[in-house]
Amino acid sequence: MRISAHTLGCKLNSAETSTIVEQFRSRGWELAAGENADVFLLNTCSVTANAERECRQVVRRVLRENPNTFIAVTGCYAQLRPEEIASIEGVDVVLGAKEKFSIFDHVPSFTKFDAPHIYSSPIEEALEYHLAATADKEERSRAFLKVQDGCDYTCSYCTIPMARGESRSAEIAQVITQAISLSRDGFKEIVLSGVNVGDFGVKTGTSFYELLLALEASSDVTARIRISSIEPNLLTDEIIALVARSNKFCPHFHIPLQSGSAKILRLMQRRYTKELYRSRIEAVKRAMPHAGIGVDVIVGFPGETDEEFRECYDFIHSLDISYLHVFTYSERPGTKAVGMKERVEKGSRKERNEMLRILSEKKRQEFCRSQIGNEGVVLIEHSTDGKQHGFTENYVRVELRDAVDPAAELVRVRYEECFGEFVSASAQEVLTHQESLFLLPILS
Repeated sequence: MRISAHTLGCKLNSAETSTIVEQFRSRGWELAAGENADVFLLNTCSVTANAERECRQVVRRVLRENPNTFIAVTGCYAQLRPEEIASIEGVDVVLGAKEKFSIFDHVPSFTKFDAPHIYSSPIEEALEYHLAATADKEERSRAFLKVQDGCDYTCSYCTIPMARGESRSAEIAQVITQAISLSRDGFKEIVLSGVNVGDFGVKTGTSFYELLLALEASSDVTARIRISSIEPNLLTDEIIALVARSNKFCPHFHIPLQSGSAKILRLMQRRYTKELYRSRIEAVKRAMPHAGIGVDVIVGFPGETDEEFRECYDFIHSLDISYLHVFTYSERPGTKAVGMKERVEKGSRKERNEMLRILSEKKRQEFCRSQIGNEGVVLIEHSTDGKQHGFTENYVRVELRDAVDPAAELVRVRYEECFGEFVSASAQEVLTHQESLFLLPILS
């Protein structure tokens, strides 16, 4: 029997997809391309309307290629609107947040049903924590390790608490065991993932900082470690100091902003001010001038006038950051923002998105140019047209000028020249030892 899977959305979803697929592989199933699979697993996202449309498109494409494929759909969209997914012709089973890790309990025989089956409990019942991680070394040399799930925040635009439930996390010992296993499997980088990773341990008497300390102290965790994303109000001075002195944690932070307008931040019900956000960026840069910093921002939120958008633009422009992830606001059923008045026209949303994307390109190029003459360590991820590509510890996208052994994964490089979104770099040394996983910048 053959299983194929596709993930929509975040790194957390990717880790969970891999863990569910591993359940099949442990039972003797083989991985296959979508058109050759007996079962197709789709892990969905519901952050934007585009993700929902893509869900429908993926299912229809798989069934066009093989009408007999058993279609199982899970993820956030499946929890929020299972009936909508079940209405897609050809879908056999829909699994909610509580049920997605127990697919074999609900589907003993993977033959197509006459009618779709829905197994979806109220989100209040999704209380159990399930550890998840990418497990296929052949796909990538970077692993995503889920350490936290759910969210207790009440951001007015967000469906995640409704789709994933309350905040919960693994035990520190569980994470260490999994990180050691991933290191021994050959992964050279582990990305700590979650809905709100900074909230780790809040209900078990521990903290995200304590988790980082334990990972730092474990000599058996030999992969370098990257924090996927952390809320500014949870990025403490302790965490910044630990990363700054570590030779294991990557000097790279992804810190959601969502808006640089004080008024819009309040309407979004975010838990910080512009002033706090700026202080976090400045604290990172004081401790690690070479650090890469990514920022999430949403444009077109209800009530965002031209003046508020300009305030947001100018605020971001003033920050010493490396790149943006720009999202256009879309109305999500069940959120507080849906009922807000003063909606922004879609044409204006598109224009604002484009303005911030251009700003992001400028920020990325400025950051890349600032690295020229420095050294870093790139994790080789793929080759295109004979060129090897990957990301350094501070998240500089690199294209190697010199070909190295295709089996090499970690390469010390010197940044030579900036080309748009990437830096051309010369290979200095292929690395094999943990103590050389990455270097502080060496000025030329």
